[in-house]
Amino acid sequence: MQLAEILEQLDNTNKNELENQIVSMGSSAVPVLVEQLQISKGLKRGVVAMSLIRIGEDSVKFLKEAANKNKDFTWVADYLINEINGSKVA
Repeated sequence: MQLAEILEQLDNTNKNELENQIVSMGSSAVPVLVEQLQISKGLKRGVVAMSLIRIGEDSVKFLKEAANKNKDFTWVADYLINEINGSKVA
């Protein structure tokens, strides 16, 4: 299943299952997730953000690139990068 199809099926009853599917895609999903994070709202945005955090270090480069292009996105990227870096310590 494609990432776009997964995100379109997202609702409160299946969000955990779909997040797990997204994370299982690994780093190949990161560019699309970062793009979606900049345009999504609500539940979809939360699942996308958590997926990026769970994918981890592979997300950082793309988050930094997006923040450099979109200054309004900088705080979101910084927050997620801090969460990713914090999860490495635990």
